[in-house]
Amino acid sequence: MTANLGGSSADAIGHGSPLAARRSRWIGQQYADITKLREISARHDRSAARSEQRASRLNTKIEKLRHQATLLREKSQRVLAEVPELEQRIHQYERDVESASPGERQGPPSSDVTALNYRIRKLQQKVVDHHQKSRALELRAATKTQKTAELKVKVDRYVEAGRLSEQEAIAFRQRADRLQLVTEQDVASHLTSTAAPARPSARDEPPGTL
Repeated sequence: MTANLGGSSADAIGHGSPLAARRSRWIGQQYADITKLREISARHDRSAARSEQRASRLNTKIEKLRHQATLLREKSQRVLAEVPELEQRIHQYERDVESASPGERQGPPSSDVTALNYRIRKLQQKVVDHHQKSRALELRAATKTQKTAELKVKVDRYVEAGRLSEQEAIAFRQRADRLQLVTEQDVASHLTSTAAPARPSARDEPPGTL
């Protein structure tokens, strides 16, 4: 009877025993958990890469807007640089008008004077137009600069989101690595226990051993 009990105990830990089945299912569940953890880690990695890509594109757009704003400001300065020359010509024409109209005289001004006055008005209009164009260019440059500030806020948000996603990916990957290490140890011990030879039963023992 003792030998039969020993044989039953050996059969209980064999491949077909309920304990072995439960252990096999448990190991299989561990592998499924590892796969799920690595899938979540990969999703976070993809999210981090997507945030990095968006931040990179926005940075390129920011530099483009900054370049455009710089060009507009330089153009504005070139427009303003023409104003002193126009004002100098205006002063010259005004002196010509004074020289062409000495003292007080009766009657309408001569055609030379009216022509000079007309040129003065045209140059004054050019000065006003140049100032207006310069202000318009400065406004466009300021608008682009403001746009770069708004995009910079988005870039910082994407960078922060990418950093958090990367941290989550590392955390899930580390959990998967730890669980895989434990599972491999369990598998090794399970294989060792199932590979051990079972004790022979009473009917397998040669006669005369009892």
